[in-house]
Amino acid sequence: MSTDQSGQIQQQIEALAAQGIDVVRIIYPDLIGVDRGRDILLHHLPNATGHGLAFCRAIYHTGALGDHSDIPGGLDAGMPDITVRPDLSTLVPLPWEPGVAWCIGDARDPDTGLPAPESPRDLLRQVTGRLAEDGLKAVVGPELEYVLLDPDPASPTGWRRYAAAPGNVYTVGRKGDPDGHLLRTLRHLHRLNIGATGGNREYDGGQFEINLDHSEALDAADRAFRFKAAVKELARTEGRLATFMAKPLNDGGGSGFHLHISVIDADGHNVFDGLGQPFGLSAKARYAVAGLLTHAPALAALFNPTVNSYKRFGPDTAAPWLIDWGLDHRGAMVRIPPERGAAARLEMRLGDATANPYLAIAGLVAAIHLGIRAAAEPPTPTGGYGYDPASAPKLPTDLGAALDALEADDELTEVLGKPFVDAFLIFKRDELARYGRHVTDWEFREYAQLI
Repeated sequence: MSTDQSGQIQQQIEALAAQGIDVVRIIYPDLIGVDRGRDILLHHLPNATGHGLAFCRAIYHTGALGDHSDIPGGLDAGMPDITVRPDLSTLVPLPWEPGVAWCIGDARDPDTGLPAPESPRDLLRQVTGRLAEDGLKAVVGPELEYVLLDPDPASPTGWRRYAAAPGNVYTVGRKGDPDGHLLRTLRHLHRLNIGATGGNREYDGGQFEINLDHSEALDAADRAFRFKAAVKELARTEGRLATFMAKPLNDGGGSGFHLHISVIDADGHNVFDGLGQPFGLSAKARYAVAGLLTHAPALAALFNPTVNSYKRFGPDTAAPWLIDWGLDHRGAMVRIPPERGAAARLEMRLGDATANPYLAIAGLVAAIHLGIRAAAEPPTPTGGYGYDPASAPKLPTDLGAALDALEADDELTEVLGKPFVDAFLIFKRDELARYGRHVTDWEFREYAQLI
């Protein structure tokens, strides 16, 4: 660390101490988008910045319940370390945790100093770098939904919907949120400075959507990552569970992760602006749509990464089912919102809320990059009823099919990098195999008594 860097860090320490902060929470995303990390005392920040914090690399190979996948570089290599250093440009005080500042870290291989092969944040950097080769930059606006649950010891899961009364779609206030959860959460998110702009009750009881402002792709992923972590943490302070599962309950719909994206050139001009051109979209915008349609089966593995994800799909669900696009059509996989000119953009509606924001945005940008390079026009946009399987190919209907499609997509693999794709496939296929061996409650109810 240079003398200048050391001096800057010392200034930051003094500024944090003046705000009453004595702990820095350093987090980084794993493959499933969970925030892993460590709390350090403020005086340790120079060491964490200089030498880094050691974590076992196998955290990238660890599932939600601690199951470990046998990925090269893990058990076979003696479970070596990664080194995580705080990115101090992401440092922000935690509004609900007095005395704590929050910071995103970058994971490196301690031997080479290069990014860890499975690091989602560095994967997105790599992909946006490919788009930058053409003088372009992606601007992304994330929209995420989640379901809030109250404890219920009598329920088989131990949880029930918060504010389950039906009919409060797109409402605000105490009708659909009697305890004021949304307002508390919005105010905390505002103080966290992650670009939260507003929120409302969604279609299902206990379901909320909070929108985030648009920004450059890596910053958008950082904010979506922090948003998910913050919402889950804030729900816990209320004694509740906020889940981003694709479809957490049988008697309800799913939670989506929609991404609005435009692409700007070096002068800040939106290259999707195509006033006077077909559909009011530029050739690059239409090529981008074609890229998303071409690589949609593979993208499903990143946008819909769990076995539960595919229970959200189907006709009349407001979730995409087909590989199609439409003009202001919410049944389509790629929706073109009505704004044109400088506000022209695409909305990718494929994702569910379990998606890792870094991986979803990386896949989105990669497919758009490939589409612009290929310069192919998309088919005719869908219209009318959007769930007719005769009108367009179906998306993968289960995780296994999506993983097979990702493995078969050589072009997308080349942009994402084969080491990452190989690790992701092993990790997710291990998860799929564990699911296949598990006896579910449905199976017992269906078969145990009569058969």
